[in-house]
Amino acid sequence: MSGQTVGPQPDLRSPYDPLAAIRRDDDPEFDVFLTGTVFFDIIFIGLEAPPQTGTEVWASGMGSSPGGVANMAVACSRLGLRTSLAATFGEDLYGDYCRQTLGIQEGVDLSYSRYVTGWHSPVTVSVVYERDRTMVTHGHIPDVQARLVRQPPQARVSFVDLGSDRQPWVDAFAADGGRIFADLGWDPEDRWDIGRLREGLQDCYAFSPNAMEAMAYTRTDTPQKALEVLAELVPLAVITCGPDGAIAHDRESGVTVHAPAIPVEAMDPTGAGDVFAAGLMVGTVAGWPLEHRLRLANLGAALSVRHFGGALAAPGWGDIATWWRETGSKDPVLADDYTFLSKTLPDYDLPEVSRAIATLGFRSRR
Repeated sequence: MSGQTVGPQPDLRSPYDPLAAIRRDDDPEFDVFLTGTVFFDIIFIGLEAPPQTGTEVWASGMGSSPGGVANMAVACSRLGLRTSLAATFGEDLYGDYCRQTLGIQEGVDLSYSRYVTGWHSPVTVSVVYERDRTMVTHGHIPDVQARLVRQPPQARVSFVDLGSDRQPWVDAFAADGGRIFADLGWDPEDRWDIGRLREGLQDCYAFSPNAMEAMAYTRTDTPQKALEVLAELVPLAVITCGPDGAIAHDRESGVTVHAPAIPVEAMDPTGAGDVFAAGLMVGTVAGWPLEHRLRLANLGAALSVRHFGGALAAPGWGDIATWWRETGSKDPVLADDYTFLSKTLPDYDLPEVSRAIATLGFRSRR
């Protein structure tokens, strides 16, 4: 197998830029740089019963969407971050669909991405039942994936999965002044090695595990105690607590914040964590207070679970503006917690974003 360039991508970024007021001529070319595996996701929803051996279950809804690292790439791009992604794409219809959706529809830069000949795209089938999901995945990670990035582009932030071997470009990125947001995820070996975590977080700016992961790694019995331990490891420690929202400590300001979750009717939790991280990065790049960063992250995650399909469930600023207007009339108390949005949202209507559809045959546009 060999890697081939994906080619130049048109600049179709969102016409609304929430960072316009702070941009300077000497800024990095990108706001965020990401790398990882792109999956082709097929999602089934609306099952009357969970699948059972030897039976057939019909779903009332189905969608297809790029998945994997594409979840975060789309979430970042839709929130106005100039996003670059280094990923491999198979030379099949699934690969073409994912590449076109990311590069053309969503405006993600793919100049660090490559086609891989003789390789098919990884595929995940996700079945959502009673607000939870079961996934089946097939795929092979090509060797060229680990060699995509020799010298990373200049960017303000990057998100790194510490579950895989740390690549040399991460150290170069940090040495060049980029802020690294990190996650590690569930430990399938059930070791929860705090030493490994400490080593992985070296030179990282932020770490954002969920409450169960945070308590397991820190050997504590509450998210609050876990936060105290993690705050010694990174400048920005964040713990997501599901329906209880999120807590965080910012070392620079010395502030600890709890931001409640947004109550919504959840359809599919796929990609909500990626949308949360995207909101956190947007607020950080914008220089917002910690509370506002957490609230935007919570809001983005909440709006995403109202739709199905990972990447294409991510909200844009139009979704946020609609929520803001509706909440102001329905729940003034909640709206008061988000008055900071009035300084960010434009005074004109924003276009809707595209959602997951059931087939590859149609081309959706913004």
